[in-house]
Amino acid sequence: MSNSSSIRHFLLLALADTRQLQLLHFCLLLGISLAALLGNGLIISAVACGHHLHTPMFFFLLNLALSDLGSICTTVPKAMHNSLLDTRNISYTGCATQLFFFIFFMSAEFYLLTIMCYDRYVSICKPLHYGTLLGSRACAHMAAAAWASGFLNALLNTANTFSLPLCHGNALGQFFCEIPQILKLSCSHSYLRKIGSMVFSISLALCCFVFMVFSYVQIFRAVLRIPSEQGQHKAFSTCLPHLAVLSLFLSTATFAHLKPPSMSSPSLDLALSVLYSVVPPALNPLIYSLRNQELKAAVWRLMTGLDVSQSFVHLPVLACLCLLLVVYPPSLHFP
Repeated sequence: MSNSSSIRHFLLLALADTRQLQLLHFCLLLGISLAALLGNGLIISAVACGHHLHTPMFFFLLNLALSDLGSICTTVPKAMHNSLLDTRNISYTGCATQLFFFIFFMSAEFYLLTIMCYDRYVSICKPLHYGTLLGSRACAHMAAAAWASGFLNALLNTANTFSLPLCHGNALGQFFCEIPQILKLSCSHSYLRKIGSMVFSISLALCCFVFMVFSYVQIFRAVLRIPSEQGQHKAFSTCLPHLAVLSLFLSTATFAHLKPPSMSSPSLDLALSVLYSVVPPALNPLIYSLRNQELKAAVWRLMTGLDVSQSFVHLPVLACLCLLLVVYPPSLHFP
């Protein structure tokens, strides 16, 4: 029986058994990653370069795009590396680093979605106080609080998880390092330590969820009181992208971790993990761009070079940078 002091590496779940399928998974992950990096990169550039987009809604959208970039650069490069080289290894330090950054970016994204819900609530229910409640300083403080809360959550959970003695081997049933899979390797007598930091995370997430539900109840009540049908449609349209992203985030993550054991299977677990960790960063830019004419116009001007004098990067340069980020992420190295 081994313990955590003797473990030097973990074995991640292989995405496929045959070489052809491994290369196919590599190409699929590469395509999704490039779509996510290019879409989020364009949103960041468009919001940063477009002065008319310097509003609270687009400021939080920029932060959301940053969290999406971070989350996909945390899990996908190692999975692509393993598929390409037909290996499963990740070092103990690399696993801890990957777990920390995954929790950090996912937690920050959830808190940012909560703040964006508050932004929609104020804009629809308290429009006369919008400039006061969501001034530049207030927005900066709320965004900083989201990132700081994500950092604290990641630090507590990572420290607690890797302080547990591991007595059941080193094989993880996931293609990236995740808390539930690592806890399966820990000793049974450490049950209380397993749930210590998770109670804090779940309580904070539950408070955010209750706040979201309360906010949207108030939003729907306010929208239904708008006399004109055109006004109702315009108010609803500003909430639809946020609701779509929030529903995708919550439904996939919740079902992946709280589904009944009878429904669990390796293929289903793998599909769900891809749905909540890899797909959302690629879909979020598309969801937010579909119904937002201002953002679509800004992205189009950026892509066609009409704002070349103000752009930070050109599209070909951005695409090359995205490719480099996928294969060689700048600050994350998981040997």
